[in-house]
Amino acid sequence: MDHESIELLSAVEDHHGGVVLNVEHPMDPLLFSSSLEASISNWSQQGKKGIWINLPIQHSNLVDSAVKAGFRYHHAEPDYLMLVRWMPDSPDTIPANASHRVGVGAFVVNNKKQVLVVQETSGKFKGTGVWKMPTGVVNEGEDICEAAIREVKEETGVDTKFVEVLAFRQSHKSFFQKSDIFFVCMLQPQSFDIQSQASEIVEAQWIPVEDYAAQPFVQENELFDFITKICISKLDGNYTGFSNVHTRTSSGKSTYLYFNNRDASHILASEHEQA
Repeated sequence: MDHESIELLSAVEDHHGGVVLNVEHPMDPLLFSSSLEASISNWSQQGKKGIWINLPIQHSNLVDSAVKAGFRYHHAEPDYLMLVRWMPDSPDTIPANASHRVGVGAFVVNNKKQVLVVQETSGKFKGTGVWKMPTGVVNEGEDICEAAIREVKEETGVDTKFVEVLAFRQSHKSFFQKSDIFFVCMLQPQSFDIQSQASEIVEAQWIPVEDYAAQPFVQENELFDFITKICISKLDGNYTGFSNVHTRTSSGKSTYLYFNNRDASHILASEHEQA
């Protein structure tokens, strides 16, 4: 059977000289292989570069056919697998999948200089008796400032308001070998009654900041000790982190810009005056 007698697969062009094939209907693997081979020949003649296959999980029977046609895995989500093949003889410039996971830690302090802390039911702190800040992972499409507020609410039941990003750290070879960026955020409590999340949290409390800082684990761990000193310095008025301002990207998307408010407040003032 020659390529001319085989139905070509329908794909949409991307913005980088390639095409995306969205598999939407069930196909026999052999028929898919033949159509894919003919389509690759056609795309090659058109000078296409990256060929993407968006393969929903219900069509996973086609994975082997795609791999045998020279495609490799690029990334996966719960409901689909994305495969890609670089066509030209030139060096492959397909960007790698996301390299980082983003986490948040929440430093929540009330007007009595008590910090909101939790003990977790799992993880490396399980059963250690260590009191730690509420922490969690930023969801896809979620802003850092909103993630910190959500995590505190989920773990402790306390409502908060975002104040600043106090510090962040980057580490590597973490979750499935991805790098990890962790933002320490200061939040202002808007409620004080604790209702801890039984599934993940053993207990949550308000404890004096000094007691949190005095824990042997904090003092013996250089990173935790450094972060704690930054937080305390903030409470003493000797440190300014990065507050947020709502703005838009060049494409019109809503976003937050984080900046040092102490040194840049005059910029915002002039912006408001112009507006």
